[in-house]
Order: sequence, then C-alpha cells, then structure tokens
Amino acid sequence: MTKNKNYYCVIMAGGIGSRFWPISTTKFPKQFHDILGTGKTLIQQTFERLNKVILKENIFVITNKEYVGLTLSQLPDISKNQIIGEPKMMNTAACNIYMAEKIHKLNPNASIIVAPSDHLIIDEDLFIKNVLTALQHASNEDILVTLGISPTRPDTGYGYIEYAKEGKEGLYQVKSFKEKPNLETAKEFLKSKNFLWNSGIFIWSSQSILNSYLKYLPEMYEIFKSIVPYYNTNNEAEAVEKIYSKIEKISIDYGILEKSTNVWVIPSTFGWSDLGTWSALYENFNKNEEGNAVHGNNIYTYDTSNTIIKTDLSNKIYIIDGLTDFIIVDTSEALLVCPRDNDQKIKDYLENIKKLEEDKKSK
Repeated sequence: MTKNKNYYCVIMAGGIGSRFWPISTTKFPKQFHDILGTGKTLIQQTFERLNKVILKENIFVITNKEYVGLTLSQLPDISKNQIIGEPKMMNTAACNIYMAEKIHKLNPNASIIVAPSDHLIIDEDLFIKNVLTALQHASNEDILVTLGISPTRPDTGYGYIEYAKEGKEGLYQVKSFKEKPNLETAKEFLKSKNFLWNSGIFIWSSQSILNSYLKYLPEMYEIFKSIVPYYNTNNEAEAVEKIYSKIEKISIDYGILEKSTNVWVIPSTFGWSDLGTWSALYENFNKNEEGNAVHGNNIYTYDTSNTIIKTDLSNKIYIIDGLTDFIIVDTSEALLVCPRDNDQKIKDYLENIKKLEEDKKSK
C-alpha cells in the first residue's frame, strides 16, 4: 500500500489506567504493559497497527511529559520530536487542538486519525479499511468522523452514539452522543439498532477540527493560536508550558463533538474493546472449563469459576477456593481481590486510600 503523505496520526498515551491497578500505576501505566500476553505492549500494538496506513514519520504520540522516555524506549522507530509531553493532564480537548495546530503548521493539507494507545482491535484489516474510508472523506469534506462500534450486548461501561438511519458511502450523520447508560437504557439502545459504542477514535482534517475549535471553544482556540510561531521549534515546549495553566479542562466529546452538526460515524465491526477494566480484559482472555482466566504460575483453583487471576510473581503458590466472578491480581507491590462487578470502583478505592494516607500524615 502506498501511504498518503498528507495522512497523520496522533496516539493519545497520557492516561494512568487506574482501573487496571495494581498492574497499571502512575509510574508505569497500562499502555506500556503487555497486558494481553502477546509479547508486545498495548502502545506498540497500536503503533504497528496505524503504521500500516500512516507513514512512520507522520505518527505522533502525545503523553504526559513523565512518560516521554518510556514511550521512546518502547517505540524506537520514531524520533524524540514525534513524542510530545504535555506539561499536565488537561483532558482531551487541549491535547487535540495542540496536535492539530502543530500538524497543521507542518502540513496545512493534513488529515489526522486520533486513537487511544490502549485499545484491542481484532480484525486489523477491517479497521484499516474503515480508517482509509474516513480519511478519504475527511480530506475532501468539512466533516468530523468517528468510528462507532456495533454493540454486541447492552453494555453500561461505554458511551453511545445515536446515528441517522440513512447514510452515504458507509458514513452516517451523528444525531447525538449519549453518556454511559443504565442497563435498561442500554437494552433500549441495542434494540433500536441505530446506536453504537463510542470508540474514542476520530478522523478529521486539521483545518476542519481547527474550524470547530474556533466555533465552539474560541477561547481555547485563541490561546493555542497565540503560540503557533513556536510549534516545531526548540521553543515549543516552553511556550506550551506557559499556556497550559490558562486553558479549560474539558473533553473533546463535550467541548466539540456534542455541539457540532457535521459529525459523521462509520459503524464498525472489527472486534474492539477499550480494555478499560479488568472485566473487559477478562472477556478477551482465554478461559478454562470453569470460566477462569488464569495468567501466572503455581495457581491452583478449587470450586472457583468465572474469575480472573493474574500474577507475574513466580515465588509463591496460590490456592484459590470458593470464589465466583472475582478479580485477583498480585504484584510485588500490591494485591487486589474484589468482585468483578466492582471493577469500576477500583479508581475509588485508590482515591480513598490516598485520602486516608494524607489524613495520617496531617495528624
């Protein structure tokens, strides 16, 4: 395949992945782990997948400045100036306009795919086909495109996209974005057949997305516009550092996409998971006859079913008896044992522990 020099990619790799604790930590987040046991980390898999359609030199990674070295060590095929360290985490509206301005200055004819670094995609050929369709439309029309995932179950862990039933060339106009629903609402979405899971994968031309910021987030647009002369120079990082304290912390979904009237979606069936929780990982792991997903050595189970058990330690024997639908993860620093239904609470556990530790120090 001849790769189009006007096509660019931004891999978002700044998340902490706190719901994947204790494997994922602030020092070593989940995108830098081989969570799936493939021999490659999630960010390496993402890079290789996108490199099938995007030139290596046109792939950028935006991450926390603390992870620039880690990213470079895992992606040695790209240069250090392709890895952008944000001064602090300011949600997705900030990083997207930053990268759109930066790439637009390099190439005003750029079309960009923005993708998270930690997703599972099973049918990569179909994914590439959908991406190319989106890039071609985004290059020729003033539209913002997203890949929506055809739902296979009434999942309450994902946001949803409602789309019009009449489309053109595989694209359908987005009617609305919906927050994570309760189970009853998710069942209604599934039944109606015109709702998709929001994958968080976006495709647009640099000009179209910048036009959208000018219209819907004009203050943010003006702040980033003020440092355009510094993009792709030695003074870029210093200029960005100065403006980051002035910008609004808001998601691109809420700040731009939910307000825009030119958002289109491609319904996709390439086998996707955002691997946001241990339960999502459990669904994608191989399981034994009892429904247990066991990753590690010296693990013995009795009267235990539908449980994920993961450890990288080899100096222990594990005996698990009488558990159903649990998560058990053991590392050198921490042990997690909780019901699978509570995996969304892991972030809350950590915040509570942090608060208790701060209270101890203040006494």
